[in-house]
Amino acid sequence: MSKELEFASFDPKGLSGRDLHGKLLGGIAPRPIAFASTIDASGKLNLAPFSYFNVFSAHPPIVIFSPARRMKDNTTKHTLENVLDVPEVVINLVDFAMVHQCSLASADFDRGVSEFDKAGLTPIASELIKPFRVAESPVQLECKVNRVESLGDEGGAGQLVICEIVRMHFRKDVLNDQGNPDPQLLDLVGRCGGNAYVRASGAALFDVPKPLVAPGIGVDALPLEVQNSRILTGNELAQLGSILNMPNETDVNEFKLIELSELFIEHEDDATALEHALHRFASDCIQRGAIEDGLKAVMAFNLG
Repeated sequence: MSKELEFASFDPKGLSGRDLHGKLLGGIAPRPIAFASTIDASGKLNLAPFSYFNVFSAHPPIVIFSPARRMKDNTTKHTLENVLDVPEVVINLVDFAMVHQCSLASADFDRGVSEFDKAGLTPIASELIKPFRVAESPVQLECKVNRVESLGDEGGAGQLVICEIVRMHFRKDVLNDQGNPDPQLLDLVGRCGGNAYVRASGAALFDVPKPLVAPGIGVDALPLEVQNSRILTGNELAQLGSILNMPNETDVNEFKLIELSELFIEHEDDATALEHALHRFASDCIQRGAIEDGLKAVMAFNLG
């Protein structure tokens, strides 16, 4: 925690559009993908992915995506033009099985060309709106467009499409026993910078318990030598700080005698080595979820 960090700092106004774009999309990641299906006034289908996207409200259910003006020539995208003419859109989520088809659909095809056809995807009729859903997508959100907010008229300027979900479709095989989407079964992908994507499944997923019952003691309640540990990471210190109550001295002494006696004997003549050994022991405890044992280990050092 006490390690000195160095930063490269930039003024956004001093960067070229492409440089700024690259730094923003590379640094703000991963981003979920809105695979937006729209329809023009003559009934032609359009399909395009956007990673300027997220959910912003549950009641009412609101999602927002942004088909920004093109950086290269400051033109608007067909998706934006379509929702201005027909204010409806299906937001399809993208899983690993269709990520290359999604990427292909991002190409600048001529207006009126169906990306469903170009990417080999299957259009299926929506229930409440005109644009078609992507059959291959595990999650499909039928939306009415409430409004479009322009953030500027230069290349790269966002055009916020604020949508209200009117119908949701979840493929049954991605739902758990409670009827909620399971991230392992969804196998969604997200966008990072450049050509990089991330796959949100398998070893990439991990749990972080929410401090909903009560706030923990906090990192600031830990002894200073623990806060400034050269062994424990910020994440590990935060997990120690999530404990609701500090262990009492009796519990720490008992833990020391049962679990830590060999470390104290091994390093009885070197206090620094003992401290580091106890912090490594605490780190191992934290990794296997034994947070309170980790806190007892670092507290045992002060008991000598």
